[in-house]
Amino acid sequence: MSSPNPTPPAGPAPHVVVVGGGIAGLAAADRLLSAGARVTLLEATDRLGGKLMAGEIAGAPVDLGAESMLARRPEAVDLARSVGLAERLQPPATASASVWSRGELYAMPKGHVMGVPADASALAGLLSAEGVARIGRERDLGPVAVGDDVSIGEYVARRLGREVVDRLVEPLLGGVYAGDAYRISMRAAVPQLFEALRTHDSMLDAVRAIRSKAAEQPRDDAVFTGVDGGVGRLPGAVADSVRARGGDIRTETPVLALTRTAGGWAVRTDQEIVAADGVVMANPAWSASALLAQESPAASAELAGIEYASMALVTMAFRRAALTGLPDGSGFLVPPVDGRAIKAATFSTRKWRWVDESAPDLFVLRTSIGRYGEEDRLQHEDAELVEVSLRDLGAATGLAARPVATEVTRWIGGLPQYPVGHPARVARIREAVAKLPALRLCGAPYDGVGIPACIASARRAADEIMATPTLARGTDRDAGQ
Repeated sequence: MSSPNPTPPAGPAPHVVVVGGGIAGLAAADRLLSAGARVTLLEATDRLGGKLMAGEIAGAPVDLGAESMLARRPEAVDLARSVGLAERLQPPATASASVWSRGELYAMPKGHVMGVPADASALAGLLSAEGVARIGRERDLGPVAVGDDVSIGEYVARRLGREVVDRLVEPLLGGVYAGDAYRISMRAAVPQLFEALRTHDSMLDAVRAIRSKAAEQPRDDAVFTGVDGGVGRLPGAVADSVRARGGDIRTETPVLALTRTAGGWAVRTDQEIVAADGVVMANPAWSASALLAQESPAASAELAGIEYASMALVTMAFRRAALTGLPDGSGFLVPPVDGRAIKAATFSTRKWRWVDESAPDLFVLRTSIGRYGEEDRLQHEDAELVEVSLRDLGAATGLAARPVATEVTRWIGGLPQYPVGHPARVARIREAVAKLPALRLCGAPYDGVGIPACIASARRAADEIMATPTLARGTDRDAGQ
């Protein structure tokens, strides 16, 4: 199909358009520039970063979105270092957390894989006596069998009892995805456990094997890391690096249509039609679905089936002098089965040294509210979300002080869901998209919602685009001049 007079690219290097300015889109732009492409990144909103968002409360810098990234995957740390943030990487000051269950705070058990335990001994107190005993009877059920995919909640409940899911797996794994552990795909969300179950006859033995393998590789580094001033600084640093190397970044520029042309793609915005040799789509699944409806109905239909959860973060600042009796640690998780409004609380001043040092008279904490199927909670006014957060914080910790400042950040449609069958859906999407010339997808809907996973997805997409024969010939030609 032809395009009406697209703006021609200048110069011999292939021109790739990146749709979406979240961390995946920015990482794709970074990778494409390193491979010799010319890059134009188009972001529909007025800011970059997606769910990474730096802000402040009462003058103290805070993250209003994602606040940490997995440090034991290299992608996010490597990207941060490459854009000048090496000296700002900072592990949590404390990693100790609790679970607020049945009205009591319990220290987070150790020796588990996303809440699935290796044995029952560490769960005494958090679980009932019958719940602990139930775990000990797991081997009586015979060998495990996971098939092609399985719900982690349903499977763990069948092997170890629902109490393990409701009191530990749900607050941990459900918190990551803002989802329901009884719907979440084990293969997609906890692949190491899924694979271990294929070679072990017991779930407990599979978890022990994973833990034992991890212990064979001793590390001094932290599991997670943040950035001094907030992880929300990472998108800006990547954007600065992209611009410094000639990348063109345009905000408030929504992409309205994609059309194949004889030489590549015509990308229509609300202002112009941009000609591209290749396209990386780093936008949400519903947006990608709409843009691909004409060129790949099969991919579009599959993308439309990806559901999202919404949530809100309630950030509050208190006078330190007014706080007494707040429990130790970095915060606590809340099992949804208890029916509380909040699903987690993070004591930011305790968790991050940069928050502590930037506001010595304040204590900053935040709660999270909402998950898949509970979007109605987010329809309340900001003040109501603050009040329900304070109510639950008071019940959990005895907190009676009033905040001196509050900030409510809503992430509507913020987290894609990974139900059973998600990996197969992603495979079908990629199979359909592979039939299109020089177009790839990346970001949270596909291979993981964490920052390193999104960056890895972006790099894969960029590499595949640059390996397209027509684009590869362009870079080879440019290199030989």
